[in-house]
Amino acid sequence: MIDAMMTRLSRRSLLAAAPLAASARLDDKPALLGGTPVRRQPFPSWPVFDAREEQALLETLRSGRWYRGNGDHVRQFEQAWAQANGARHCLATCNGTSALFVALNALDVQPGDEVIIPPYTFIATVNVVLRQFALPVFVDTDPETFQMDASKLEAAISPATRAIIPVHLGGNVCDMDRILDIARRRNIPVIEDACQAHLAEWKTRKAGTLGAAGCFSFQASKNLNSGEGGAVLANDGAFYERAYAFHNNGSGLKAIGTNFTYASTGHNLRLTEFQAALLLAQMTRLGQQVGARSANGEYLTSLLEKIPGIRPAKQYPGCTRNAYHLYMFRYHPEEFSGLPRDLFLKALRAEGIPAAGGYSPLNTQPFLKNTLNSRGYRRLFPEKTLREWPERTACPANDRLCSEAVWLTQNMLLGPREDMDSIAAAIERIRRHAAALLKAAAA
Repeated sequence: MIDAMMTRLSRRSLLAAAPLAASARLDDKPALLGGTPVRRQPFPSWPVFDAREEQALLETLRSGRWYRGNGDHVRQFEQAWAQANGARHCLATCNGTSALFVALNALDVQPGDEVIIPPYTFIATVNVVLRQFALPVFVDTDPETFQMDASKLEAAISPATRAIIPVHLGGNVCDMDRILDIARRRNIPVIEDACQAHLAEWKTRKAGTLGAAGCFSFQASKNLNSGEGGAVLANDGAFYERAYAFHNNGSGLKAIGTNFTYASTGHNLRLTEFQAALLLAQMTRLGQQVGARSANGEYLTSLLEKIPGIRPAKQYPGCTRNAYHLYMFRYHPEEFSGLPRDLFLKALRAEGIPAAGGYSPLNTQPFLKNTLNSRGYRRLFPEKTLREWPERTACPANDRLCSEAVWLTQNMLLGPREDMDSIAAAIERIRRHAAALLKAAAA
């Protein structure tokens, strides 16, 4: 009994000493200067898979039914994803880019039209607009949330505006009440780019179900993953039928594999049975993963908002669930003795915390200037429109955000709460020793 009591007391002593040990570790020199890294264990790996995925792939292989025309997995996944999001229709596509491409074509976006997009997004959002030979019009970013600044949306609309594509960047959700109100008043359809926002919510409604269409990606890094893959959600049956035909070389819902009549022009953008089988298996653990990311993301924010110079991305009041494909914050070097962001990121990685600086300004990329100067665009748009485009789409708030942003990836939020403590501890250590890091870098 005495031995058992001493054992319990020893355990209590160790637990009580743990916070003190963590504090002492913060006083050690940073790993970049030869100290012991705050974290040596890797974060949870991605993708997560087990016998469920293996069985799904083997069963598909052995069935000999590998495409949606003679298999059933794609249809099953479409039903499951529509149900999970509360949408009437789901169309699976070969990737998220093709989902956006399908949506633009189903809405009849044509050469000479304008499409409004944010500048803080993956290149696919602008590439699909350019493939329609439409003009991308950028609306500046709200740095507090990393999302499209809805207060600047209406000023960007012109008589040529054919669609608005807000991007729910990182799993956070745009100010959809304001965006949808403007879109309704101006009679402009909204395509939600929810490629990073699986099961995110706006006032308890799932992101991707609020506008005319919602587009998702299941690429390898995404929170729901089949290596490559995508989907379009919609509630309007006529839109769904146009989208289906476009993704199936112009063949409508009843024509696949049976005849060679076509409802429209189109492309082959179908998802395979293998990808759908993977997605169905991946969905069995999606709910648990969503809960883990949400809890860890909120806890990490409670830690980081206490550190001077670190500004976690905020959410609009209507965002009732952040999907946390990315955990994003802004870094202000003036609170870190002027330590540049690239050196902060280097020091953070040395502490065992992988981090990145995120996107560069999409609206100033050289390829855009080259595209708008091409003979095709010069035939479609007046010279004055193209000449004034750079000033019209200037995004100064986004330019600054791109110099301040720091990203952590979604898999880092899948472990225990202690993982979040290690992230905060590493940042605080760097802040305490920022002057020494800066001095060493200058030496």
